Amino acid sequence: MRIRNNLQRLNGLIPEGVELVAVSKFHPLEALTEAYEAGQRVFGESRANELCSKAKDMPADVKWHFIGHLQTNKVRQILPHVELIHSVDSEKLLRLIDAEASRIDRKVKVLLQLHVAQEETKYGFSPAELMDLVTPELVSELRNVEIAGVMGMASNVDDDERVREDFHAIRAVFDQLKAGVFAGDDSFRTVSMGMSHDWPIAVAEGANMVRVGTTIFGEREY
Repeated sequence: MRIRNNLQRLNGLIPEGVELVAVSKFHPLEALTEAYEAGQRVFGESRANELCSKAKDMPADVKWHFIGHLQTNKVRQILPHVELIHSVDSEKLLRLIDAEASRIDRKVKVLLQLHVAQEETKYGFSPAELMDLVTPELVSELRNVEIAGVMGMASNVDDDERVREDFHAIRAVFDQLKAGVFAGDDSFRTVSMGMSHDWPIAVAEGANMVRVGTTIFGEREY
């Protein structure tokens, strides 16, 4: 009941038009099942083996999002299961996903990961790198990948203003791409940012997808 209550409370707070990804990584199948029975259908995992294992045991209408750093040698493993990959952080990975998706004859949605946070350890493109990468030529070459938007994280600091600036920067890159290469492309519409501790700021700055784990499931079970 705890997870059900947490979900109901959260869904009451998240504005209409913002999609909730329940970050279920490191949580047991029973926890996911309780969330599923409460109506949640979108789950986020960050390890290929764990996602594939859970996908076998959960109902077929679950939408699996891969939200962690994706190693190239794991792409083939997750592609049959994923609805959306949030964390494309290199052209090499983007083209590999396209090739592997072509091999199994499906189209895969991805988000391009931006790095605007203070931490050096985070993955992703700088705004300038991403603007240089995404050209009409690149988009036309990707036959089996649909670039659906951008994803990013704010700096892990106790400074709401800095967090707000980071989210603002991520949204600004999305808006630039939407006005340029993706003008008129309805499939390019997702801004994935915000987690348990900062999603309200992210939504205020233009997120329409949030990734929330702890608020729903409690602390992770490693």
